[in-house]
This record gives sequence, C-alpha cells and structure tokens, in this order.
Amino acid sequence: MKIMGVGGGAREHALAEAIARSTYSPKVYWVSELRNPGIYRIVKKTGGEYALAKTTDPIRVAELAERWGIDIVVVGPEEPNFHGIPDEVERRGIPCIGAKQKLSIIEMSKAEMRRLQWRFNIPGKLLFKTYRSYEEAIRDLEKHAETLTWLQNVALKPARQAGGKGVKVVEDVQAYLRKEKRQFKERHIRWIEQYMSKYGDIEERILIEEKVWGPEYTLQCFVDGKTVVGMPLVQDNKHAYEYDIGPETGGMGSYTGKGYLLPFITKEEYDRSLEIVKAMVNAIQKVTGERYHGFIAGQMMLTEVEGPTLIEMYSRLGDPEGVNVMAMLKTDIIEIFEAIIDERLSKVKIEFSDVATVVKAMAPKGYPDFRDLAKNHPVYVDEKVIEEAGCKLYWGSVHLNEDGSMKSGGSRMIEILAFGDSPQEASVKIEECLKKKPVRLLDGWQLFYRTDIGSEEMIRKRTEIAERVRRLYKYREERGILGKRVDWLPKVGRIDPVKNLLEELKR
Repeated sequence: MKIMGVGGGAREHALAEAIARSTYSPKVYWVSELRNPGIYRIVKKTGGEYALAKTTDPIRVAELAERWGIDIVVVGPEEPNFHGIPDEVERRGIPCIGAKQKLSIIEMSKAEMRRLQWRFNIPGKLLFKTYRSYEEAIRDLEKHAETLTWLQNVALKPARQAGGKGVKVVEDVQAYLRKEKRQFKERHIRWIEQYMSKYGDIEERILIEEKVWGPEYTLQCFVDGKTVVGMPLVQDNKHAYEYDIGPETGGMGSYTGKGYLLPFITKEEYDRSLEIVKAMVNAIQKVTGERYHGFIAGQMMLTEVEGPTLIEMYSRLGDPEGVNVMAMLKTDIIEIFEAIIDERLSKVKIEFSDVATVVKAMAPKGYPDFRDLAKNHPVYVDEKVIEEAGCKLYWGSVHLNEDGSMKSGGSRMIEILAFGDSPQEASVKIEECLKKKPVRLLDGWQLFYRTDIGSEEMIRKRTEIAERVRRLYKYREERGILGKRVDWLPKVGRIDPVKNLLEELKR
C-alpha cells in the first residue's frame, strides 16, 4: 500500500510516524515545501519518495499522487484544503483524507463558521459582526457604541484563518481608559485590514466577537461523512511566552490528561463539546452537499455565558495538538483511513493509550512576528540525548539540505513530546531533557520555548478558572438563561442582542 502525505511540520511528522507503524507496512510518500528531516527518514526507510512542491498547488500535488500510484492521500495543514487539494486528488480517483474546499470554509472563513452556527442554532455561540473594510468597521462601532454594549468588550480577529495570528481581546470597562481603548481598537482593526490584504479568497476582512473568558481546549475528531469520533482533549497554548503573554503563535505547546479528559474539563463538558462539533459537521454537509472525510476539530472555551463554547473550527488536526493524539493512538491509522473512505467509521474501535502527554515547541528568536529573522540558521539536534531522556522528537520548520546539513525555516523548529502518568510528570521529563541542551543553532542565534506548559502551576490556574466559570454557567443553566444576553440602557430600556443579531442575519 502507498500512502502520500501533504505538509511539512511537526503535525505531519507525527502523522507519518503513525502511518509507518501500521501493520499494513505501507510505503510512505510525501510532498512539502521544506524537506522535513523526520518525515524524510520515514519515507526512505519505507521505500517511498519525497518531493518538494507547493502544497497549495492542486495540479502538482495530484500529478505526483498519480505518478507514484498512491492509494490514499492524507492532508496535514489547512491551506491545502482551502486550495482544493482533496478535490483535485479525488477527481482523479484517489481517495483523500482531507476536507474538500467547500467544506474547509468552516475553518477558512471564521465569519461563515459563525453564521452557520447561528443559522442552525448550534449551542456554544458568540455574538459577532463582520466588516469588509476599516472604514465600515469604525462607522459601525461608532454607530452602535451606546446601543450594543457587547461591542465594548470584544475579541478582534481576522475574518479568515491566518495561521493563529492577529487576535486581540479588548476589555473596555474603565471609563477613564475608554478613549485609549477605542484608539487601540482602531489601530488593530487597521492592522487586520492590512494583514488580510494578502488573501484574495475572502471578501470579509474583520471579525468582531463578544469577549468571553475561560479555559480553552481542543477537541479533535475523525469524520467519515456519517460518524464523528472524538479524540482525547488537548490544551494548546498560543502565546509565545510564559504565563500566556506575548504575541499569539500557531501554538507553543500542548498537553493531555490521562484518558479523554483534561484535568479541568468534565465528561459532561466533553460530551457537550462533541455534540457541537457533530452538529457543525452536519450543518456544513447540508449546506455544501459534500461528504466530510478526514479530520475536524473544535477550538473550544468553557464560558460563563454558554458553557462549552465554540471559538473556531479546524478542518484538520491542530499543531501541536495533533502531535499529542497521534502519539497516543493505538488503533492502526490505515484501518481508520479506510473506514473513513468507506464511511464505516462506526464499525472501528478507536483506542488511545491511557497516558498523559506534553508537547513543547522550540522556535528561533524572531518567531512569530519577524520570521525572516528566524530563518536560515544552521540547526543541530542531538537525538540520542532526547531519546535517552525518555522523550520523542518531532521535526517542524527545518529544511534538510542534500548534504545533510539543516537550516531553520522561520517557524516552530521542533516539538518535543513526553509521556507520563500526569501532564506535570511529562512536563518535568521534557525540562530535564532540555537542561542538557540537545537542540541549538550553530551560529549562536537564540531559541526559545515555554517551560510552563503542562506544569503544576499552569494546571492549577486553569482548574481554578474552570471552577469559577462552571459555577457561573451552571447557575445560568439552572435558571434557564444559559446563552441569553440582555442589556439595559438608560432612556432606551431592554435590549436583546441575540434577537438583533438573528434579525440582522435574516437580512
């Protein structure tokens, strides 16, 4: 059997590893824009081939699949889905594990995702507004400043999936800072518009959502068009530096608890989250008329307003969250792929190891905002030291040259995973490993990573926040007001922002 993967990050390395350990003994083929050292080794070991190509070029990727006689194509990142790689591959009669272009709009357009959720009345909703320009957004904010109070405390986002960049949360509650907060909103909305100008596949540029608070978590799933099977929950940590400060990244690390739950999420909350993801799959299939074959994920938050709340959807595995679950997967992944293709996923018993995991990403200084500074540094990794420390290495944004030397690609360079009886134990194992400095850049350029991911302190803080949120949303649920919002304004009276949004969507 020949399996071809698309994409060159640590998530794809974890996918390639899972494929290679299949009892089917497949030949592994791969396409990426940088030659990932870990994937390249797997490809050579299994007798496959590796090609460097633009992973958003459907014709080129499909031609390679045809030339190699591939049986199944597996897509890792989101952009190949957005550009129709699964569509072109399947048009040529090759099954693909990946969301087709129309289906992937559930991730590509955060605005379409939110409209879909409101249209089908799927729980875990947020109030939102979208705009095509800076001027349109500013006019509307000024117009509704006094009548829609939720627009004062907001999350400002690019309306398109933009690699985890550009999200800013503004809490505008201090009257003496209102002018400064308004100026900040205006500056960031302008930045979003400029940043979005490089994307020509979506008209809406700016998304404004109501601000909510609570711990985030990711629920990743396998989908076959009829059945959605949830995986263990993972918490991703987006901010670049310790204690959740610094710019947002694609993810500096992640962890799981033992079993399917995180230390701060209950079984009931897991089940509610899974129902939300299932409902979103059903909705996007109904709207597009396409069958969803592949991975999907809900980026969730436990909030006081809705309980389990949908923040974003992914039309693929997360990175680094995908590394956690692929390392835990016990079921043969090719059996899962074949079941997805044949739409008989409900017949397969999917199992994961009963172990906690932690992943910590290392990146060159300059990432995420100044990636050119993080590129082209000579990379050295002592894999033996990492292995002897009981950890696993997954290669990310690194290019393996023909002569065996390696250069950094400008993003998260490597991800290191450890197993443990608890996330705290796994986190300590990685820390002990990294004290031996097995990873460095030979020109002296600095690397950074987060020491706090999976730590005792982090999990305690997440648990305390979850308990506070849970008391609040349960209180609302007991009184039948979960998900309801009401404003009361002087001289205006009662305002129902949910009703206003629904009327606006109908128009």
